[in-house]
Parts: sequence; structure tokens; C-alpha cells
Amino acid sequence: MPPFPSRTLIAAALLFSASYALAAKTNVEVLQTNLPHPWALDFLPDNQGMLITLRGGELHLWQQGKGLSAPIGGVPVVWAHGQGGLLDVVLAPDFASSRRVWLSFAEGGSDNKAGTAVGYGTLSRDLKRLENFKVVFRQTPKLSTGNHFGGRMAFDGQGHVFIALGENNERATAQDLDKLQGKVVRLNADGSVPQDNPFIGKPGVRPEIWSYGHRNPQGLAINPANGELWLNEHGPKGGDEINIPAAGKNYGWPLATWGINYSGLKIPEAKGGEVEGTEQPIHYWKVSPAISGMAFYSTDTFPQWKGKLFIGALKEKNLIELTLDGDKVTAEQRLLGDRKKRIRDVRVGPDGYLYVLTDESDGELLKISPAEG
Repeated sequence: MPPFPSRTLIAAALLFSASYALAAKTNVEVLQTNLPHPWALDFLPDNQGMLITLRGGELHLWQQGKGLSAPIGGVPVVWAHGQGGLLDVVLAPDFASSRRVWLSFAEGGSDNKAGTAVGYGTLSRDLKRLENFKVVFRQTPKLSTGNHFGGRMAFDGQGHVFIALGENNERATAQDLDKLQGKVVRLNADGSVPQDNPFIGKPGVRPEIWSYGHRNPQGLAINPANGELWLNEHGPKGGDEINIPAAGKNYGWPLATWGINYSGLKIPEAKGGEVEGTEQPIHYWKVSPAISGMAFYSTDTFPQWKGKLFIGALKEKNLIELTLDGDKVTAEQRLLGDRKKRIRDVRVGPDGYLYVLTDESDGELLKISPAEG
């Protein structure tokens, strides 16, 4: 077994093995069933409910006491094949005035290949339609035949939106700075390119790029403790990672990885777990849980959760609870493992409860709180 990255404490590994064995108890309320492959959710203000995306291409409103709405109109046509479809949903920071709802989705091209696209529309006052939907970003070239779209979005509170993009299962493109595969991009809130992006003005380099060398990001969130952007991404067989993407930095894929190919052989381009010129993850899993949506817990509702990081796991079929000390993971345990459901997204609600989507043909919306005692 290769050593842990240098930024990860050896002592923490001992804590992992001990805490992993402790299956924390939770209270679970099933709010909605029969959701075909839900992908993401976000909360409307003033207890108006939440928006939920279904990978097949539908956006719905869920409200307490009313359940799931009919599909909301005005959603763009999506390329719903393989891992592609309607992906993330995030309300604009100024939603109260703009009513903008941002969506990421797989968009088809003319050659039966697809890429990730992002746009926004205005949610009507009756909550039934997205009006004047506008696509402001397209991943180019379109290379995906159904894999590795990424698609998570996060606003930094300073007028920028970050979008995490998979490498479309075309490994080498994650290192190609003239392509938007395997990148985190940073845009202004209107979709334009910030003039302080790290590669502005460099010939042959896409100006949208913030960081590169990513494989298939599935979780993206701003750390409320310090405003840093955190990202999690799928490794191949092994090597799921958490990174803190910094401007202009290379996060290694496929040159640096702690995983191997699904065949059991070495990744052809890989030079090891630590490669000069690339950044190490702050944490990785030698055996991949297939990590997904990610949320920091910063409210006072449940003090035992404050400061924790929660990440969905698709293959492990549980919710991972991580204890942090700054940018180090010091302990982890699993929640919801007894339900045996693929967990696609997790968000912290305005009421301080965790809300979870399970990625199944009959997916569920769950409301989670820690059990007493």
C-alpha cells in the first residue's frame, strides 16, 4: 500500500480505522419516493420548498404538505445518456431580486457526443416555469460518449461561480489547457470571464480555467470557515480525492493518481501518487467509496455536527461524515449504511437538517438529523 500524501497525518489514519467502525445513528424521515435518478437539490427562500433535478431532464418543486410538483417548464433539452442528463441546480446569490436559477446539464453535439453546459433562467412567481433560459457556458470540445461530465457548481460570495468539469473519460485532456475537460472553471455571475483568472492572456489556454488535472468531480462547496473552494472527485479504481483547487494549479490526473485502472493494471500515463509539479489531495481513499455531493455543516441546530463535512457515497451506499482540523481530515464515520442506497447529493437545509437524495430508479428525498444519545 502506498504512503498517505504528505499533508495527511499518519495519526489520522489510525483515527479513520477506529471511527469508521462506529456507525452513527440518525433519525431519517422519508419525504418523497419514486424519484427516477434525482441528481441535485437547492432550497427556495421563505419556506417555499426546494428544487430537485432528475437526471432524465426534469426539474421539480417539492413542498411540505404538497409533495412533488409537475415538471417545471422552460428547462433546456438535455442529453440523457449514460451519466449525462440534467445535473446540478443552484440558486443565484441574488435570487431574492433576480430569481435566477442556475442549471448544469449534458448537452449533445452533432456527432453523438456531448459536453457539460451551464445556464440560468428566471423562476416565475408562480414557481411553474423558468423564463428566458440562457446558456452561458459550454464545455468544448464535446467529447463524452456518456461518461464523466462533472457539473457541480458553487458561488464564492464575491461575484463568481465555479463549475467543476469531468474529462469525459478522455484522460489526457485533463492536462490540455486548450480544452475544458478535467477542469474547474471560474466565471462572473453573468457568465463572462473574470479578468483576474490565472490564465488570462496566455496564448492557446482557455481563459475560463481556474485549475486543471481533475478526473470526474462530483462534489463542490465553499468552506464557510475560510471561503476556500473544496472539491471531491472520483478516482479510477481507488484514489477518490478531496482537493482545494487553487488558481492555476495542476491536480495531477492522469499523471498523478492513488488509484489504478478498472482492469487492475496501472493507469498508462500515471507516474505515481506524488508527481512533481502537481498538487496532492488533502485526503484520498485507497478504496473508492465513489464520492458524490458534498456539504459543510456550519449551523447551530445540531452542535455535534458543526464543522463537519458530509459527502455522499454511491458505491458504498452511505453518507460519509468527516471531522476536520483546518484542511486535514482527522476522523470519518458512515451514516445511513443500513438503507443500502446510492447517495447522490447532500445539502444543509435552512432548518439545519441534512437533506439527501438517493440515486435509484425509485430515488428518495430524505431528511436527516442525529439520533439522541
